[in-house]
Amino acid sequence: MKQLIIAILLVVSGIAAAQEKKYNVYGIGFYNLENLFDTCHDEGKNDYEYLAEGTNKWNAKKYESKLANMSKVLAEMGTDMLKNVGCALIGVSEVENARSLADLVAQPPLAARNFKFCHVEGPDRRGVDCALLYNPRFFEPTDVKLYPYVPKLEKDSNFVTRGFLTVKGTLGGDELAVIVCHLPSRAATSYYRELGAEQVRLLKDSLIKAQPQLKVIVMGDMNDDPMDLSMANSLKARKSIKEVKADDMFNPWWKTLEEGNGSIKYRGNYNLFDQIILSPQLLNTDGKKDYSSLKYLKHQIFSRDYLIQQEGKYKGYPLRTFSGGVWLNGYSDHLPTIVYLVKEAK
Repeated sequence: MKQLIIAILLVVSGIAAAQEKKYNVYGIGFYNLENLFDTCHDEGKNDYEYLAEGTNKWNAKKYESKLANMSKVLAEMGTDMLKNVGCALIGVSEVENARSLADLVAQPPLAARNFKFCHVEGPDRRGVDCALLYNPRFFEPTDVKLYPYVPKLEKDSNFVTRGFLTVKGTLGGDELAVIVCHLPSRAATSYYRELGAEQVRLLKDSLIKAQPQLKVIVMGDMNDDPMDLSMANSLKARKSIKEVKADDMFNPWWKTLEEGNGSIKYRGNYNLFDQIILSPQLLNTDGKKDYSSLKYLKHQIFSRDYLIQQEGKYKGYPLRTFSGGVWLNGYSDHLPTIVYLVKEAK
């Protein structure tokens, strides 16, 4: 199962070659779907605002429109570089359950590529989970686990939040693990996100200890920016490849935010909570140009005019599903993010 083979006279992203070579390029994305709820109540979950009698007056028409909107974006992600192919893997957050995921991948744009999903029902009280969508043409999952977020303080014994969906598999012939996260919201203090990021780092370390050549991607809605304590200290996600040591990770979004670009807007300012972070096994360090295995090539915030509010008080913000209780028939309050990996074709 090979990705689209691209012939490049390589002058892209620091790769140089004296002669034409062929490379396989893979798009890896993340998208916060902003409350993809079905219309049915899940026992034990506080999903009442997404029922017909709830505050959002959620019904089949709104749900079906949400599915169509989300599938449109997911299918277009990665097509700037991989036309008609898109992403091989997309982590998602704020999806209610396996039923809504099945409805999502059944939408024509995703069904045309035979998209599948990995999901484990989590403990979140509202019922929102993370999942990994994948194109089986390129990725074959071999193991799927949900690792719980574990409170550390006795006073937090009742603190229940989303765990860390971890999917191992093969991409381009390389072993890869993807950890999809949705760290505690900003309604909680930084401590809770720092603790979550520390647990993700320990999980990443344990995966690599067991399999030293394993490539690991941590992605998700971190509810923090790249330079915040959870990312920079707890996860040890560094600003530049030069800074990355064996136990660190590389966070390409740090410089992106410093350059004035983000995936969400709040009070007129950008944040970049939607991050895809790479272990050293996915990097070329010390000036090497070795693409015999999967390596980081570039990254982008995926945006289209239709994803952005074009008028009114929130002009320039991501066009969301609801605003002030009014159904906008939009997409999400987040923009998707993508990294591209490259490997020399054999």
